[in-house]
Amino acid sequence: MKRLAPKLLDWYHANKRTLPWRGHPSAYAVWVSEIMLQQTRVETVIPYFEKWMRLFPDVQALANASEHDVLNAWEGLGYYSRARNLHKAAKIVAEEYNGKMPRDLDQLRKLPGIGRYTLGAIASIAFGLDVSALDGNIKRVYARIFDVVEAVNSPAGEKILWQLADEHLPKGHAGDYNQALMDLGATICVPKNPRCLICPVMELCLARENGTQNQRPVLKPKKDVPHYIHAAGVVIGRGRVLLAQRPSEGLLGGMWEFPNGRVNGDPAKGLSTALKTGYNLRLSRSASKLEPLGIVQHGYSHFSVTVHVFRCELVSIPKASNLKWVRLKDLDEYPMGKIDRQIARLLK
Repeated sequence: MKRLAPKLLDWYHANKRTLPWRGHPSAYAVWVSEIMLQQTRVETVIPYFEKWMRLFPDVQALANASEHDVLNAWEGLGYYSRARNLHKAAKIVAEEYNGKMPRDLDQLRKLPGIGRYTLGAIASIAFGLDVSALDGNIKRVYARIFDVVEAVNSPAGEKILWQLADEHLPKGHAGDYNQALMDLGATICVPKNPRCLICPVMELCLARENGTQNQRPVLKPKKDVPHYIHAAGVVIGRGRVLLAQRPSEGLLGGMWEFPNGRVNGDPAKGLSTALKTGYNLRLSRSASKLEPLGIVQHGYSHFSVTVHVFRCELVSIPKASNLKWVRLKDLDEYPMGKIDRQIARLLK
């Protein structure tokens, strides 16, 4: 296995992917890309990264931006806590480190949104430090090369993989080595039907030798994903529609939505209770007189939702601080999750 790093590095230098954040002179660009790449495919990230760097070209620009603009730029990438943490961390870097990403591992580690993997990626790629990294691609590569029988998404499996990553890290070449593992997992050692015959480390792969490459990595069974039914109310008056801003913490924190709530049974009948309970909104019409606008659906990581959308009217005009009347033509300027963006499109 002493040949593993040299073989991977030789392959990487000849075959590495061209990505907009590679070779970028800014550690900030590496940081942004690594946060975006968490649980998101490279192909999806590239246009978001390019747009982000145009809007917020450095730490100071991001620190000075409003949360509204940050969430707007992130809309569609999902896992919005990543954007909020980037924003929070940028303010810390601007205030405490003069706008420059700290090279010190302890200082990096304390920034919001930077966990063990992201720390290793930033430290090795941006600063050339000898720190290992372990993302989904790298886990799969190591699980196959070393034929790891433990589930990679279990504490025992993660411990084994981190040990392997640390043991095989080539000193002085950590950044390229970590990226070589990422590229190998993304292009050759793929989740299904790995392309073993063109793999640069095929002869070193124990899973290939044992015929278990299609059984690796081992994963713990996923839990059943619950499905919920919601009803949403679209309230329109004088060319404006009523939106609600979600709490700053939690799922879709800080994003805007059409007032809605989970219902049991008939969605039209449940809407009145949902809006009164969640927003203190009172409908002026009975369920039988609500105008259905459509049905939208979306799957999150831990649950899925079907939303029945109704046009409705209120008894009185609400004045809560989290509610806002927005012109229909301005809806695109308000960051929304995928469900509410689908509802917004129903109104055009």
